Amino acid sequence: MAMSSEAEAIDVDDTCCASCGVAEGGDIKLKNCTACHLVKYCGVKCQKEHRPQHKRACKKRAAELHDEIIFKQPESSHMGDCPICCLPLSLDEGKSIMMACCSQQICKGCSYTNAMREIEKNLGQRCLFCRYPKPETQKDGEKNCMKRVEANDPVALREFGNRRRNEGDYVSAIEYWTKAAELGDSVAHYQLHCSYQDGEGVEKDMKKAIYHAERAAIGGNPRARFNLGYEEFGNHRIERAIKHWVIAAKLGDDDSVEALRKSYTLGLVQKEDFAAALRAHKAALDATKSPQREEAEQSGMMT
Repeated sequence: MAMSSEAEAIDVDDTCCASCGVAEGGDIKLKNCTACHLVKYCGVKCQKEHRPQHKRACKKRAAELHDEIIFKQPESSHMGDCPICCLPLSLDEGKSIMMACCSQQICKGCSYTNAMREIEKNLGQRCLFCRYPKPETQKDGEKNCMKRVEANDPVALREFGNRRRNEGDYVSAIEYWTKAAELGDSVAHYQLHCSYQDGEGVEKDMKKAIYHAERAAIGGNPRARFNLGYEEFGNHRIERAIKHWVIAAKLGDDDSVEALRKSYTLGLVQKEDFAAALRAHKAALDATKSPQREEAEQSGMMT
């Protein structure tokens, strides 16, 4: 069945093979073009034969689908919520604690409150989430962490990668981060983004750097999102850069707010859009506050 790319974009009969026109039924199963999902084919042969006809519309729709995903506002940052108080965690990792026994990130407000309760009632120290006893020695703590690594916990794998990097073993760090990223850890994607961007432990590869930055940004990592905006700005794609910074600002990222402020002074951002981003940024920061967290900060626990 002959079909122009213009016709594909307007009206596509997805019950027939876009190349030969055979209808689905019986033993004939049609499969979507995996890039654009606009058309279907009865086999690889038809897909290859139709490629010259379909290429332009395919690339256009694939780019549209990519942008729909990359510019969708995440519901929360990659930090997520504290599993105890259910309030959003601060982007400042110094305001939360990662428990090696269960890989849960717990805000210091909850951790401080629990520590005071244990002291007051003379209780043994336990993980606030899984209730596992606090390890008596560093070696016991490392054993707990290793159990999570062996269980393919992406957070534990990422943290183990961080350890290897700090020890100067970049090759092992990349291996752990890659495995964590494959399991969906956005922070591991960000670490890989930085590694490929700087050529740290791997050969410098901007294509892979951008890929991992996009994966991290989709997962709610505002730092990766800020870097994508910086890359777009450097390539004179101002509108795309602004979109990235607005999304990151709404997640509470200070650097993106500053980038928007500078862009506003240059006349690149509308006053209403900048004001909306500032309000959303403040709301994101306010959502991470609580009396318990303020008490922990006053006690010096967050310093």
